[in-house]
Amino acid sequence: MGSRIAARLLAVVLLGCLALGAALAWWLHRPLTLAAPTVELSIERGTPAGAVAQAWVDAGVRTSAPLLAQWFRWSGQARLIRAGSYEVEPGVTPRRLLAMMVQGEQTLESVRFIEGWSFRQVRQALARAPHLRQLTAGMEDAEVMTALGRPGVAAEGRFFPDTYLYSRGVSDLTVLKRAMQTMDRRIEEAWTERAPDLPLRSADEALILASIIEKETGRDEERERISAVFVNRLRIGMPLQTDPTVIYGLGEAFDGNLRKRDLQGDTPWNTYVRRGLPPTPIAMPGMSSLRAAVRPQATRELYFVARGDGSSAFSETLADHNRAVNRYQRGGN
Repeated sequence: MGSRIAARLLAVVLLGCLALGAALAWWLHRPLTLAAPTVELSIERGTPAGAVAQAWVDAGVRTSAPLLAQWFRWSGQARLIRAGSYEVEPGVTPRRLLAMMVQGEQTLESVRFIEGWSFRQVRQALARAPHLRQLTAGMEDAEVMTALGRPGVAAEGRFFPDTYLYSRGVSDLTVLKRAMQTMDRRIEEAWTERAPDLPLRSADEALILASIIEKETGRDEERERISAVFVNRLRIGMPLQTDPTVIYGLGEAFDGNLRKRDLQGDTPWNTYVRRGLPPTPIAMPGMSSLRAAVRPQATRELYFVARGDGSSAFSETLADHNRAVNRYQRGGN
């Protein structure tokens, strides 16, 4: 008799387990109900499985938080859940929800920095970037560089122009640090490829020259030639006489019209009145300008003038240059 009862109890238990297993399998593959068309959640590093489950329910996933937490634990993957920003849409199942977090299928945002931008423009782009924590708001540029671990280093030109992806909820300092480290690598890469006998003493000087090249032309095929003009001038001690540096030195006082008095005013960036390179970069150079700065074309040209179509006319002598200026900028023949 006792054995029969035990067998029946065992059968009931087994049937119960089978029923529970079937119910769990049904639940795992059944789409979760959402309170909105999309539900978003940012998970911090080290958040326990139970808190993650509760956070999803609080965000708008309509299910049992304890059941969801138990599924995370039963799966054996609770400790593999990655921090990040996630977004789920109708049709997501408990199994798919966990897989997303374990595989780190985050919802990413992006911000783009453009070649030739100033640091002011970089900061404006960061301020507009969605879902980015604004830690630098109200900071001076020098304070930003201190926060990035570069106290005393000018911010201008120190960030590589590119598109940067980021998880929702990260800080603007995180994005800036990545851009700064990328520029560090790109400068070093270019500097190791430099031509011999350059009149540049360091990679930082190459960065400054590259920023000038970036502002002087948008044509890749001209960058090395424009670099040669400036390098040739540096070699003989001739002022660089480049308008973009003067404009940079004027700052917010520049109204779009560069006047004779501006060219004669003394600022650290006025390369008409001061010889050599300015003290800092004037913009963010791209890789083409960095390479051009360290590998200028082999020419004896000392002058160039815009033709008006985006290209430049180059000259070796002042007389030829004056004729080019008369032709392309004064309407002469």
